[in-house]
Amino acid sequence: MKKYFEIRKMNNEQLMRRAIALSEESVSRGGGPFGAVIAQAGRIVAEASNSVTIDNDPTAHAEVNCIRQAAAHLGTFDLSGCEIYTSCEPCPMCLGAIYWARLDRIYYANDRKDAARIGFDDDFIYQEMPLNPENRSKQMTILLPEEAVRAFRMWEERIDKTAY
Repeated sequence: MKKYFEIRKMNNEQLMRRAIALSEESVSRGGGPFGAVIAQAGRIVAEASNSVTIDNDPTAHAEVNCIRQAAAHLGTFDLSGCEIYTSCEPCPMCLGAIYWARLDRIYYANDRKDAARIGFDDDFIYQEMPLNPENRSKQMTILLPEEAVRAFRMWEERIDKTAY
């Protein structure tokens, strides 16, 4: 995908139109119908589309791809001061990534009901999230917590860590 970084400041509608254009370009290339743009002070710092089927990567959603590009471009994992424009309401995975990236605001065009109507239904994940692990449809088993806690203790004791 070509890099499309506008020098000029863009308004919200222009930024969303770019995300929508990316979603259409993605469909034309065989990808999913999703696009995203991350902007800082109205200027695009990253853009991406869905490449799940192209890259054979179930995490290659437009928002996640865009966050990865923005973090690399800006040289930081903390994208505070940036906003994301996405052609569709973020799925649970993408929403989590947006929160972890500390993006200030989310703008979206289509909502999750629109996505469900064309076969992208994430409602089952939203329903699973509030359940206790033992009540989820995917079996979850705790294994070797006594060994795994060592890394947590190491982190806790480390003085020179970069908190995130």
